[in-house]
Amino acid sequence: MSKSAFTESTERQRQNHAVIILASGLSQRLGQPKQLLVKHGEPLITYMTRLATTTNPQVIVIVIPDNHRLIASMMTELTNQYPTVQIVVNPQADTGMAHSLSLGIETIAALESTSIDRVLIMGVDQVLLDEPHLTALLAGQQTVVASRYHSWQRLEKHQNLDEKVSDIIGLPLAINYKLLRQWQSELIGDKGLRHLIRGLPADQVGEVDNDQLSYDIDTPEQLAFAKQQGWLDS
Repeated sequence: MSKSAFTESTERQRQNHAVIILASGLSQRLGQPKQLLVKHGEPLITYMTRLATTTNPQVIVIVIPDNHRLIASMMTELTNQYPTVQIVVNPQADTGMAHSLSLGIETIAALESTSIDRVLIMGVDQVLLDEPHLTALLAGQQTVVASRYHSWQRLEKHQNLDEKVSDIIGLPLAINYKLLRQWQSELIGDKGLRHLIRGLPADQVGEVDNDQLSYDIDTPEQLAFAKQQGWLDS
């Protein structure tokens, strides 16, 4: 995409979408908060927020866990730096991702903005996520435009790509805001959104392939690998 075309598409996107960053996970398998892992000298939660700002959203809602002083202080810095950022604390972070998403939707709804027509939903631990991928998600015309990638397990085992292993269709994704509002009451537990998306007609779901998104950080082994590759600071 030429620079001028990119600028035009970015301008078109300005003010018609919101971002929700789901960052309230307790990182129990990892044993340390993934939000505070460091990439290019800054915590992942800050890095991902900066990435979200490149899409020129109307608002960025970041959902964080309760009672985590270090994450909360990072968020204070971010809100001072970016006026579009709003912080929401999830007091029930152990109940799964769906409650965090519901809190994020609630915050956007409270803005009572009529110009938001889509929501970009991100996590914090896909360490190779980049701006072109977010731009591609927002450029899609379907009701939901999701990311498609392989699982870590499949990549680690170097499995034959012809084997029947399901690809992951998931975050980050862009979704029609009205539909997300309708679905809010059904978001319960850890897999609410994926389950609902599966129920949509195929022509309403777009996919953007990006195997770099397979590398999220859930275990000490995955963290060690990411540092070894230079994706995260040692």
